[in-house]
Amino acid sequence: MEKKKLDKKVIIENGGKTIKEFKDFISKGNVVDLAVGVIIGSAFGKIVTSIVNDILMPIIGAIIGGHDFSNLSIRIGDATIRYGAFIQNVIDFFIVALCIFIFVKIISKFNKKEEVKEEIKKDEQIILLEEIRDLLKKQNKK
Repeated sequence: MEKKKLDKKVIIENGGKTIKEFKDFISKGNVVDLAVGVIIGSAFGKIVTSIVNDILMPIIGAIIGGHDFSNLSIRIGDATIRYGAFIQNVIDFFIVALCIFIFVKIISKFNKKEEVKEEIKKDEQIILLEEIRDLLKKQNKK
């Protein structure tokens, strides 16, 4: 087999292109927004988990007779099925989903208000441009 000779110039050019593409990818707003969202989502998840484990589950346990969900389990032979932890995780999920739903609804309302403001500005600009056009037409007729 014949070995191909590696041209250092080609390697440097290709590497430079790759680094430039990576730099462009990282500097895009979407990537940064996504990273911020993941970090905030992680912290938010901890808060919701604390609400579920430390506030809601004890209240629900007291209502249904003092049971602690996290300790509910079934033993089958040597295996232990901890269905109480599963119930807590399901409730945790629904609370996170509800909070995100509410948050998205609030943000959507703000975005709609911004869109309406932008439409009004565009309409005002169009009216102004039409007035300027009409004035220019009148001047050209004179």
